[in-house]
Amino acid sequence: MNLHIEKTPVLLGEKAAALTASLLRQAISDNGSARLVLSTGSSQFETLEALVKEDVDWSRVTMFHLDEYVNLPETHPASFRKYLKERFLSKVTLAAYHLVDGNPDSIPSLTAELKKAPVDVGLIGIGENAHIAFNDPPADFDTRESYIVVNLNERCKQQQVGEGWFATTADVPAQAISMTAWQIMQCRHIISAVPHKVKAKAVADTLSHDTTPDIPATLLKTHPNFDLFLDAESASMIAE
Repeated sequence: MNLHIEKTPVLLGEKAAALTASLLRQAISDNGSARLVLSTGSSQFETLEALVKEDVDWSRVTMFHLDEYVNLPETHPASFRKYLKERFLSKVTLAAYHLVDGNPDSIPSLTAELKKAPVDVGLIGIGENAHIAFNDPPADFDTRESYIVVNLNERCKQQQVGEGWFATTADVPAQAISMTAWQIMQCRHIISAVPHKVKAKAVADTLSHDTTPDIPATLLKTHPNFDLFLDAESASMIAE
C-alpha cells in the first residue's frame, strides 16, 4: 500500500487524478486502450474535477462504475448515473461506458461487458462505515459474482442523508446493485481518494485492523497496487 496525505481535498484530488491519468496513459501505450472503474459520492468531487482536465486520450478509455440504487430513476438527484453524466461523461469523450442502471435484470449483460478484459484502474471510495462500493459490513468477501444486489445498512443510509442526497433515511432505497469486493480486487491498480473529517474513523479502522468483512476497506490493503489518498482531516485519527 502507498499512503499519500495532502493538506486539502483539492490537493488530494489533483494528486489522485494525476496518478490515475498516468496509469491510463501507460495502459493505452501498452495495449492501445484502457479500462476504468469510477466511484461516486461527495468524496469524489475534487478527484473527478481534476481527472477530466488531465491529458488522457479518452477516446481509448472504457468506463464502468461501481453501484446504483435499485429502481431509482436517473432523474433523481441521488442517481449515480446522473452524477457521472454531469461530472464526467459530459466532459470527456470515451470509447465506451457501461453504467449500472439499477435494474437487477441488467446484471448479466453488465457482467459480460466487464469481463471482456481486465480493468486497469479502479477509483474506489471508502464509506463512513468503511464500505467499498455498497458492500456494507459485514461484506461478502466470498462471492465470485461481479455485481450483486445488496441491502443497505442504517449507517450507510445516514451517510447518504448527510451528503445531501436524500432528506431522511426512510427516503434512501433499501437495496442497491453493487460491484462485489472480489471484483473490485481484480483491478490492476486501485486508487482510493478519501477526504473529509467524516471519513477519519473509517480510515483509522481500515489502517489499524487486519482484513475483516466487518471493515470492508481492509481488503484493499491486500491488493498489490493500492494507493490511498487522504487529506489532513481524514488522516486525523491515524495513530503514529
